[in-house]
Amino acid sequence: MLGLLLAGCGGATPAAEYGEELFQDARLSDSQFNSFSCATCHATSATPEPDRMLAGYPLENVAFRRTWWGGYETDLLGAVNFCYLSFMRGVSPLTREDPKARALYEYLMRISPDTDAPALPFTVVKDIQDVPPGDAGRGGAVYRAACQTCHGATHTGEGRLTSFASVLPEVTDDYDSLFPGTPRRLVVIEKLRHGSFFAVGGTMPLYSREALSDEDLSAVLAFLGL
Repeated sequence: MLGLLLAGCGGATPAAEYGEELFQDARLSDSQFNSFSCATCHATSATPEPDRMLAGYPLENVAFRRTWWGGYETDLLGAVNFCYLSFMRGVSPLTREDPKARALYEYLMRISPDTDAPALPFTVVKDIQDVPPGDAGRGGAVYRAACQTCHGATHTGEGRLTSFASVLPEVTDDYDSLFPGTPRRLVVIEKLRHGSFFAVGGTMPLYSREALSDEDLSAVLAFLGL
């Protein structure tokens, strides 16, 4: 264990406390263009938050899972770097010797009391398809829980995480020219299901089926008028 870690001019800070600070801070990434912290996508308690639908799993007991990202990653640092590079604009992977990585590890260990924690399912929709019409009333609640933190209020973007986050649903007005021949709702589904991959969703994290059901996806599409 790391024990104590020097943090600025305030003297020695316990590593786990410093790791918790980094968890909440977008400056974990060395990119000036990053607005995400770990807490943007992850809660730290396995108890569901009724008013939030996060793209990532809660990180309680994360340190002792056997695999991460649906089995794609078999190393905790590799799982962290998947987020760090793909969504937080990290320039180069965190290394085991990096004080930030070591402090973050100490914090994740602190919130992982179950040494037999199982790996969690992570179902990525491979081929994007349309979904049946949904309930717009339900979609408003889904938008506030899953989308509003980053994108802000509909039509205005008020309260959005960063000015780079698109304003919904107005951003879809450009889709006819940007993605000719593809229905706007399919582009939004692509962004939600595949995130930043395939150069469509910016730095947006993807939503697995466990994080966002097809029913909730169709509801938010109805709410956005798509």
